[in-house]
Amino acid sequence: MSVNLNKKTLIRRITEIIISELKLEDVTLDTFDPELDLVDELGIDSMDLATIALVLQDEYNITIDEDDYPKLRNVRLIADYILEKN
Repeated sequence: MSVNLNKKTLIRRITEIIISELKLEDVTLDTFDPELDLVDELGIDSMDLATIALVLQDEYNITIDEDDYPKLRNVRLIADYILEKN
């Protein structure tokens, strides 16, 4: 199933998912930088990334290979990945 996705909308939705799944307090859509390195700067671990990947797979009806996790270092890269899969 192909979904027509707008990159800006996609980035906002991925950000919402990350904020929600990681229970980030004091972080909003407007204050979250899509270029922020999720591992090095935000400190998420492989379990957090796996959780986010599962939510994204369900939401966008895609498969994210575990081998691709290292590529998903920031929201912009995740958005590009999802667009590529659709």
